[in-house]
Amino acid sequence: MLQKKTKRAGARLMLGCILCYALLMGMPLRAQAAPDVSTPSYILMEASTGQVICEQDADVQRSPASITKIMTLLITFEHIKSGRIHLTDTVTASAHAQSMGGSQVFLEEGESQTLETMIKCIVIASGNDACVAVAEYIAGSEGGFVDLMNEKAEELGMQNTHFEDCCGLTDSDGHYSSARDVAIMSRELITKYPEVLDYSRIWMEDIEHRSRSGTSVFTLSSTNKLLKQYEWATGLKTGFTSKAMYCLSATAERDDMEMIAVLMGAPDSQTRFQDAVTLLNYGYSVSQMYRDDNTDPLPGQKVEGGMEDVLRLAYAGPFTYLDTKGSNLSIVEKEISLPDCVQAPVAEGDAIGEAVYKIDGVRIGSVSILAAQDIDRAGYADYWKKVWLLYLMKR
Repeated sequence: MLQKKTKRAGARLMLGCILCYALLMGMPLRAQAAPDVSTPSYILMEASTGQVICEQDADVQRSPASITKIMTLLITFEHIKSGRIHLTDTVTASAHAQSMGGSQVFLEEGESQTLETMIKCIVIASGNDACVAVAEYIAGSEGGFVDLMNEKAEELGMQNTHFEDCCGLTDSDGHYSSARDVAIMSRELITKYPEVLDYSRIWMEDIEHRSRSGTSVFTLSSTNKLLKQYEWATGLKTGFTSKAMYCLSATAERDDMEMIAVLMGAPDSQTRFQDAVTLLNYGYSVSQMYRDDNTDPLPGQKVEGGMEDVLRLAYAGPFTYLDTKGSNLSIVEKEISLPDCVQAPVAEGDAIGEAVYKIDGVRIGSVSILAAQDIDRAGYADYWKKVWLLYLMKR
């Protein structure tokens, strides 16, 4: 007994020494207990960087139910941005759209709404009928639209996804996705088309039905109860079928960080929302963001054999770094790495060098430095012109 007590005392003393040493050396000490989540398949991702903070069975193929509509929205907003369709366009429901069961806004065959209203019906109320109507408007048929969805999934590297409809109502084994893939398409949607969050934040809104049956008011009510349960919630999409169980892609913004928590296969609705809050709180508790907007001036780059002797440079964009280890971000160092000179010709946008970021000498990321102009190669006559100009300047 005395020997066991001595060993325990020694262990406590050693732990105390380690803690004291860590504090003296300024080492980070942040508890990062894994989140307690009941949902079998989940992932937590920071949106701007795409960095995964935690996950469990995130690549398991599962029925996605109505979070399928995230891809439908992504395709829709891509078409809006390209100018092929507009929010003010008139979308008319077909008999096929009207026939959709599950969550619906009760469109009648021949009923028309603006595209923006249809988007609200999809985002807020998860209307399967509105979803099919938009798909048919864009691609001519739901099948043609599903082809666009699968092409986009492949383009985004969604390796465990295949769609067979545009709304997620099917329980076919051929319609599946994974928590990671849902996070990927959610990130693509909210970072490229953040205006979707203007719709997903809406709790309740009335629309007007105008059809052969007359005119009536219908209230869209959000299926995302997280909007009332989590003050930083911004969206995005819920889903449920008896096969998929309860699914959710939850987005939130807090402390200048945007998180995406995807949960698939939760046993009940309350669990999916509670687990989403747990994941989001965990993410914000262990994460801190470093950002450099890269507005500082860059030196001119020497050019050999060009029409110009000096090349203007520009950063490719800002630098962001998500830290989940409790690092001291105040000591991040930035180093500009450029060659002594570049050979003409140079095209605007060519990569010339990079800005490298380090913590304690360890590289944490970089941003490319690009040519900000075109410089053509100088010909024989151009060299003589330069010599003549130099001669005139010296006289």
